Amino acid sequence: RRGTMLRAFLLATACASATAFSPAGIPVTSGAKRAAVSAAPSRLAAAAPMRTMSPLTGLSMALKSVPHGGKLTENIIKDDAKKAELAKACDFEVQLNERQLCDVELIMNGGLSPLTGFMDEKTYQNVVDNMRLPGSDLLFGLPIVFDTNDERMVPGKTVLLKDGDRDIATFKISDRYMPNKVNECKQCYGETTLEHPGVLMVATQRGAYYCGGEVTGLNLPIRDFPCKTPAEVREELPEDVDIVAFQCRNPI
Repeated sequence: RRGTMLRAFLLATACASATAFSPAGIPVTSGAKRAAVSAAPSRLAAAAPMRTMSPLTGLSMALKSVPHGGKLTENIIKDDAKKAELAKACDFEVQLNERQLCDVELIMNGGLSPLTGFMDEKTYQNVVDNMRLPGSDLLFGLPIVFDTNDERMVPGKTVLLKDGDRDIATFKISDRYMPNKVNECKQCYGETTLEHPGVLMVATQRGAYYCGGEVTGLNLPIRDFPCKTPAEVREELPEDVDIVAFQCRNPI
């Protein structure tokens, strides 16, 4: 259900390249402010203004020119000496699982703009309950969180995130909290049954705690297939035609 809404808005919460097409702020009607018991229908309703906006010619240029939130938040250190310095200063190392690795990559390369790190509790709660980033009130469909059971991961610590032997990013923890996963699943997926794959993931694959904080990229993951950054995709977009992005069901 959320996937349908995200496709309509071309949000970067699905894949890095989608950020190249996302508008800075599509207006959403008050109907999108839903009660907790009607999560799924209201989230779909939030996409309605996108479907009815016209004329398309004026919208298409905005989609090509303005990333979600106004700018790409790419943050990857280029200097090798600086990378080594940042890695050495970390308090300890943590190996990323596949889902975390994808999220970290999208934060690093701007695919989750305007985020610059994982959500703290206030941001997480506002996104779950209202689909909005606090302060800016910017539409954001799903919470982006770093889950853990590691007792070392507490506010004030800086963690070196790794994929095998490869340094991926540093993570400066500002917040650690225990989420209400039942509420998260009800609000985000409209379901609390384990038959739903999203609910199954949250309930059985994520750690008991979430951590928020800033992420600084060191090296992109090495993958078996090319994965361009939003900035690279935007460089390839033609200026004289309308662009439509299609998001497959599964992100990276």
